[in-house]
Amino acid sequence: MWQIGWSVDAGGAVERELYGREAIFADDGLAARLTGLTPYGSARVVYEHRDDPPVAVLTGGRGMGKTAVLKQLRNLYREITPVALVDCEAVVAPEDAGPAWTPVTGALPTLATQLTAKVRAARPVQFPRLSLGLVAVASISWTREDETRARRDLQSLGPLLATVDGRGDAATGWVTKVLTKLASSAFDSVAPMAGMVAEATIETVLEESFSRFQRRSADWYGSYPHAGGNGRIGLRQLAVDFERGGDLRRRAEDHLVLALAADLLAAYGGLARGARRGRPVLLVDNAHTPLGRQLVEPLLRQRAAGALDRIAVFASSRVRDHEGLSHAVRRRLPEVAHASRWSRGTGVTSGILAVELTPLDPEQVRSAFDRHDRAGRIPAGLARGVHRLTGGRPLAVELLALAAGEAAEPASLVPGSLLDLMVEVREDRAPAQVADELLTRLLPEAGQRVDFLAVLAAAHGEDSARLLAGSRLGRGSPDGDVALRMRDALRADDWPVGPGHFVADPLLRALLLHRLRFQDGDHPSYAVWQAVHVSLRGAYTPGGRHPSVPHLLHQKLVLGDAEACVGHLRLRFDEPDVSAWLALLHFIASAPYPRTRGSVGPDPRRAVALGRADNTVPRGLEPSAAELHVLLRRLLHGVWLLSDPLALPDEEVTDKMAHELRQLSGRHPTGNSVLWDAATHWPRDIRAWRPLSMPPGEPGAGGQGPGNGGPDA
Repeated sequence: MWQIGWSVDAGGAVERELYGREAIFADDGLAARLTGLTPYGSARVVYEHRDDPPVAVLTGGRGMGKTAVLKQLRNLYREITPVALVDCEAVVAPEDAGPAWTPVTGALPTLATQLTAKVRAARPVQFPRLSLGLVAVASISWTREDETRARRDLQSLGPLLATVDGRGDAATGWVTKVLTKLASSAFDSVAPMAGMVAEATIETVLEESFSRFQRRSADWYGSYPHAGGNGRIGLRQLAVDFERGGDLRRRAEDHLVLALAADLLAAYGGLARGARRGRPVLLVDNAHTPLGRQLVEPLLRQRAAGALDRIAVFASSRVRDHEGLSHAVRRRLPEVAHASRWSRGTGVTSGILAVELTPLDPEQVRSAFDRHDRAGRIPAGLARGVHRLTGGRPLAVELLALAAGEAAEPASLVPGSLLDLMVEVREDRAPAQVADELLTRLLPEAGQRVDFLAVLAAAHGEDSARLLAGSRLGRGSPDGDVALRMRDALRADDWPVGPGHFVADPLLRALLLHRLRFQDGDHPSYAVWQAVHVSLRGAYTPGGRHPSVPHLLHQKLVLGDAEACVGHLRLRFDEPDVSAWLALLHFIASAPYPRTRGSVGPDPRRAVALGRADNTVPRGLEPSAAELHVLLRRLLHGVWLLSDPLALPDEEVTDKMAHELRQLSGRHPTGNSVLWDAATHWPRDIRAWRPLSMPPGEPGAGGQGPGNGGPDA
């Protein structure tokens, strides 16, 4: 079993150790078959695709472990083969960046310097082609009157240039010589200045720092458009294209990416070939971004044209249906454990093997909890409850397991109470509340958007979200409709939106509602929580903007008016459509429970469901109606508790619910069969940790839509 734990990187950040990812990390897993080396022990492995490997793109939403997998690949391979990792969302311009800086020219030196790290039984990789190209591009802003810019740019390229010239101060001596050469050059008023500076720079760099053998690397640029086979002309044209911008700059940047690949290929060819084992590894995190596509697509196009580069490329994409994956061969993680069954198609992006990372299964979640609870102090069902809440999202599982293991009173824990606990996720940072940490990780850099989303998480659909945005967030936003902006922001991060819930992911919705409930610290009033749900209740009334009885009762239950819900269920009980009545019960009981932070002991709904509290009878009811009312009160609270993802199922309450449903089947004039089936199948659903099936017993039917065909408000 692969284990999850915490390790600390050099920056103090806590990283997860992985398990449940055998399809990638096993000795015959995807990583071994694409690199030719096992991750553990570096034994040789037969390539699955020797001459034409795919680019492996790991797909999945936030918290699914894409970055953790790439970091693990780096950690496992960096001593046995050249490896480099870049996070495309973390490449930002330095304060002193000049005109030659773009995300591509910023990322390439970082990748190259990582790839030069010493590995077993092989000399460090040199990058003469990439060095020449980046120096040519950097020179576009240099002038004879200002040496500062030139010195700064060359110093920033120092680590990369050191792969060619080991003298640490070599770059500083070039500047004067480049500018002297430029001063003595005859100016051509027609020729672009950028090209002239680049030419003078390249000549100086080749003369000063490149050996006779390395100088031949300049010839590689002879294939650049309009170079006519002359490498120095190609480098000059590269600089000119870069300065012009637009599509020409994109062409120059693509060629720089291919220069890095050509340098890696050269390191694995010729006399050095026998000294190197496996393939170099390029890791591109967040490759769905524009930078990620610019780093990966030149390699894809080159491979589609039949040119081989011998690089094992692993990337990640948070957006499953990104246009860059339009012709990718798609597999789920377990399907690539022993063979990917990938083959190239006609499209360029058919060179991608898109591997969807799958959630952790219940047994893997149990292993995570066991690792943090070696004394066996936590409730037996907690791990399974966390699996239900998180859907097996690895980041959430690990944080909740860590919190459970460190809890002072673990015996009373439920998934909801775990969100209130504190965990230490960085050695250099104070402990953070689990709910806040998860939101920070699942919605990074959201800023005020998190508070907006917390309000909108209470909405059922886009209509009610827009209503809340107008009443609670300010309709007149200068940036346009708040609800629609938040909808698009969720979609951009590949979070599902509606129908049924504006924030459709159960975990994210639970975290946002937790924030809505507790963020203002207004215990016991919870003013913001109350105001949001009162706004929705008003919208669903018969005279409101979105009249809907099911939604109205749902909101009344949130606001504590359970008696109104019970009364309506009692009045409609004798109607012939029993399935619609059960669906209504189910939908009302899907209301979020207004929790109290830090509460311990049994859930208050349990006593009501078992008939041990709140057995009062409304005045004026006949005995049979009063008996039905009390029964339905017990049933509503039982279903509310048992279907709550922040609570744990209770066996006694489950049995009581089944008993109530059987009693109802005998009371109803026509609905005996449907209610009897619910008494059989709903307890089965609960014990299997499934949503309640609608109709009862129907496979895969766990929806929570309104039972009367009301609007998806």
